[in-house]
Amino acid sequence: MLGLGAAGLVTAPYIQRGVDAALGAVAGKDPTGLTGLLPNGGGFRYYSVTASVPHKGPDSYRLTVDGMVDRPGDYTLGALRGLPQTRLTRDVQCVTGWRVPGTPFEGVRLSRLLDAAGVREGAGAVRFTCFDGAYSESLTLDQARRADVLVALKMQDKPVSYHHGGPVRLYVAPMYFYKSAKWLSGITVTKAVQPGYWEERGYDIDAWVGKSNGRDDRPTV
Repeated sequence: MLGLGAAGLVTAPYIQRGVDAALGAVAGKDPTGLTGLLPNGGGFRYYSVTASVPHKGPDSYRLTVDGMVDRPGDYTLGALRGLPQTRLTRDVQCVTGWRVPGTPFEGVRLSRLLDAAGVREGAGAVRFTCFDGAYSESLTLDQARRADVLVALKMQDKPVSYHHGGPVRLYVAPMYFYKSAKWLSGITVTKAVQPGYWEERGYDIDAWVGKSNGRDDRPTV
């Protein structure tokens, strides 16, 4: 019995990684998000609301900043990498219940891109669109200017992977992870908040961890 117990302790991490990888691969092709309800031993689930998402690299990726701004912008991946980078380490909390503690993200503060664009008087929100062709999100302008909201280029000290929404994704540290839009391609300054993909399906627009969506999770900040 002791021998079997010791063998279990040795093999458990490998088995768990295998299960996580298998579930991650399935979840990456599951537009329903139901696989996110399965236990995952503290790892990530990969969600997409479309059947397929194109791959973007240094030669094809572009991020546009437009709307109620004086100086619309168009950023390549190289241009974003050349801007000052901010690193944050927070727990990632999904509204479906899973949590990944101590996850580092690194990228450009969204406020820096907004300041560079020159937000016009009367603007009150920011809308985000993605190159999957379907997903969208929004924040109030005050939320978007927080120091813990990034246009993220790195996750877990590596370039943001394709399944995690790379090469560039939004990261909204204090909110549930559905606000951190993957495959980010557009930042549009608007007059008012527009409900995003999941808000149109019943999720809260203000998605503070532990203070929204009927959940009492421990805050990530």
